[in-house]
Amino acid sequence: MPQPNAKRDKKLADEARLLCWWKAWHREQREAVLTGPHGAVLGELLRMVEHLSHVQPAQLIGFARSIDWAVIDSDTKLTVLHEINSSITKFREKRGEEPIDDALPGEPLRVFQIIRGIVTNQFPASAGEARRS
Repeated sequence: MPQPNAKRDKKLADEARLLCWWKAWHREQREAVLTGPHGAVLGELLRMVEHLSHVQPAQLIGFARSIDWAVIDSDTKLTVLHEINSSITKFREKRGEEPIDDALPGEPLRVFQIIRGIVTNQFPASAGEARRS
């Protein structure tokens, strides 16, 4: 009788455990953002991102521009960008689209690209219109 592939099974178990820990860490990071000094405003941004089908791109971009990102630490910014990226990816996949669709040179920037630029202070002022996804 063939022996189960113990090495493969161990690897799968290890990967499952690491994924579980990674997800738990991200939940902790998100909770820290929501309970931190900027939790009210960032919580509203994350609520908008969780309900992308009810939010226009201009609303999301406008709200992101209204936040004073200069007073927010880089770890918090990274967590917010991760949450936004995850939500947009899920939103696109539910619609049967490619998960990532960054603009090519010469194309209008996509919502995530504009928000990333706002958060990282690459374009603090107007950055033009974006496609929905």
